Amino acid sequence: MAKSIFSKISPSLFTREAKTPHRTTDDEKLLIEMCALSPQETILQMKSNSSGLKNDEAENRLEEFGKNELAHSKEIGIWLDIFNRCKSPLVIQLLAIALISLIIGEVKSTIIVGCMVLLSVGLSFILDRKSNNAVVALGKRVQSHAVILRDSKELEIPISEIVPGDIILLHAGSVIPADIRLLSAKDFYVSQSVLTGESLPIEKKSDAHKIDNSFVFELSNACFQGSNVTSGTARGIVINTGVKTYFGSISERLVEARSETSFDIGVKSFTWLMIRFMLLMVFAVFMINGLTKGNWLEALLFGVSVAVGLTPEMLPMIVTVNLAKGALTMSRKKVIVKQLTSIQNFGAIDILCTDKTGTLTQDKVVLEKHVDITGKESRDVLLYAYLNSFYQTGLRNLIDRAVISHIDLDVEPKCTLVDELPFDFQRRRMSVAVEYEGDHVLICKGAVEEIYSVCSHYQLDEEVYPLIQMIHDDLYEEVEDLNNEGYRVLAIAYREFPKSKTNFSTADESNMILLGYIAFFDPPKESAGHALASLKNVGVKVKILTGDNALVTRKVCNDVGLEIDRIVTGNELINLSEEEFSKVAKEANVFAKLSPIQKEKVIQSLRQQGHVVGYLGDGIND
Repeated sequence: MAKSIFSKISPSLFTREAKTPHRTTDDEKLLIEMCALSPQETILQMKSNSSGLKNDEAENRLEEFGKNELAHSKEIGIWLDIFNRCKSPLVIQLLAIALISLIIGEVKSTIIVGCMVLLSVGLSFILDRKSNNAVVALGKRVQSHAVILRDSKELEIPISEIVPGDIILLHAGSVIPADIRLLSAKDFYVSQSVLTGESLPIEKKSDAHKIDNSFVFELSNACFQGSNVTSGTARGIVINTGVKTYFGSISERLVEARSETSFDIGVKSFTWLMIRFMLLMVFAVFMINGLTKGNWLEALLFGVSVAVGLTPEMLPMIVTVNLAKGALTMSRKKVIVKQLTSIQNFGAIDILCTDKTGTLTQDKVVLEKHVDITGKESRDVLLYAYLNSFYQTGLRNLIDRAVISHIDLDVEPKCTLVDELPFDFQRRRMSVAVEYEGDHVLICKGAVEEIYSVCSHYQLDEEVYPLIQMIHDDLYEEVEDLNNEGYRVLAIAYREFPKSKTNFSTADESNMILLGYIAFFDPPKESAGHALASLKNVGVKVKILTGDNALVTRKVCNDVGLEIDRIVTGNELINLSEEEFSKVAKEANVFAKLSPIQKEKVIQSLRQQGHVVGYLGDGIND
């Protein structure tokens, strides 16, 4: 038997002693290697069992790998927080002046300067603490649970107690609790929009899948922590947990120390310039006064007075008060400001990078078009699509809900369900047989290629024609046009049967009549176009950074009025040098199929080029 994959990876990657484990290629490599094996080989390599881990083994692994939790930022103590705020060069300068004033007996100056420092540091401390407390309150959630197999028994346990090798049971509505490799799947669709930005669910299978590059989202038999199941059932084995998951690697980056804002850098630069000038002037005044008058104590007192006069004691408090006022104003509009200095950055933005799904768009599937084979709007196509979605008895997916919500039809008095052929991934279509206007009609909806394969005729207006190969190629051009416009396209076909036929099988899905197409899209928000126009008017350049594909992204950009200079995909960025990457980051304004790490790299590249960059997004991948 092959040596366990666990033995190939450094034990330090899994031990609890690693207080701040970092994402390495080993974690992704392990997932990729497991997905390339058969389900049974994967179970053997993970030292697990199809009936689940034994309780003792699960406890040992929990001790070895740690809890299945994301990285948390350590809460800074009150005194350390105050100390960090006092490390500002300007505050240190004021404290030094206050100390010298106290030593030479200038108590009043000491009290005045001390009060300025106290108000500045104290006010920023109180406001930042209030903001952080509000964020913590928003982040509290009820602990989620997952259904697993342990000793052949189904158990519901907290997600934090899941370990590598656990067998997970998934169904519609489940949240994927870790990075897993599917062992079996039936009608299984997963939404990965929180990680990739793709609004439509992804079909997942259990067959072995191997990829040549490291873009793990191309694995059709892997599910990632943070995504959720939209339909179907599946069974999977846990490969990575906690910070070793893809989701966890992103959470680690979120708790890292924040980089300085341009406001912080500007204040520090001004402060050090002022300190150097002050030291030069105070030294010159001290030496000249001491040498000319001979009273060095009086010269020192006069030098301190000059230092106090040159130092804008009120500057820290003025800055803090103004930023705090801005934060309070924004809080009334339900905006939480975690860092006061970010307010200045917000106003200084010259490039805004934004996600697409859920930010520019509504993050939902909407039926946009129902057309015949020539692209002309067809009421019959909409009616047959509605009947197919309305009468299917399984769990309605996003597509079915979009069709039903598009129009309200009262079909039950004149139409009844006769039989149903559920969707499966081999056929990639689903059919319902209904009694409609005296006949039994089999209505089929599915992927265009699969519907074409069972059609022998097509309908145009009220006439039916043979679907020969030449016509087939011409008809597909309409589908390609819709795809190029960013739509997801399904085909609708039907076949009539005598009323005596009441039982249907997949064999009846043949010699059907192609009726037309329905096209779906994630529509843009009504406010998006106006917001982009406003940003352009004030000189802010907008760049789109999304995990969705380029065709859909182009469609959304056209709909919201964003002129496209250049579209670049994540795959194109992989092999670029630093110089080439910087050039592309500057020239392109639309980036598609990006991973979260690539989004971050684009933003960092723009910042290194001297831009003040803002980012807008609503998912963990943002």
